[in-house]
Amino acid sequence: MHLPALLLILLIALTIALISVFVLRPQTSATTAGKIAAFLGFFAFPLLCVGMGFSSQMDNSMSTRFCLSCHIMEPYGKSLLIDDPGHLPASHFQNHRVPPDHACYTCHTNYAMFGGLKAKLGGLRHMYVYYLGTPPKPEEIKLYEPYNNRECLHCHAGARSFEEGVVHTADPAVMAEIKSNKLSCVSSGCHETVHDVAKLGEQKFWKESSDANNSDH
Repeated sequence: MHLPALLLILLIALTIALISVFVLRPQTSATTAGKIAAFLGFFAFPLLCVGMGFSSQMDNSMSTRFCLSCHIMEPYGKSLLIDDPGHLPASHFQNHRVPPDHACYTCHTNYAMFGGLKAKLGGLRHMYVYYLGTPPKPEEIKLYEPYNNRECLHCHAGARSFEEGVVHTADPAVMAEIKSNKLSCVSSGCHETVHDVAKLGEQKFWKESSDANNSDH
């Protein structure tokens, strides 16, 4: 168990113990020390528990494991292991171009000013549809809006492999169009093969080594 989780459990236990004391023995709050303890037990500690719990779950929601815990997303997780460098998410995941334990969040977060908040609100929408609506089939899932090159350039801009790529530099206009988002990175003829979950049955898969699993989790 991670230290923050252990601290949260201990704090919750302490809060319950303090509240129990005052419920069973109200007279304890008559003294100055009792009033301070009551303030901690009924106000300060509960707020701290909520804050720590919220922070812990927000961090957990950014993990690849959390994203793939929904069975609808299982095919997308499987697509990360396709043994074909032409599949964009697979090549990024397998070569650690994105952190494997935060792969989904890294690529699907909007890197504008409020991108993180927007991603979290989108996640709440997903949960609403999953539990209270009619979830789509995996192959029917669509992005809310076209994928912006900004998300790619957040990591690739300035990288030699990108800036000096043969396809990128063959025509001087291409790089300018990529950086201005006029030519999508995932457009036809570029990196168009993304998750492609509808054709998973036709693919070969890379078997992740145990050493890689141990180092990334």
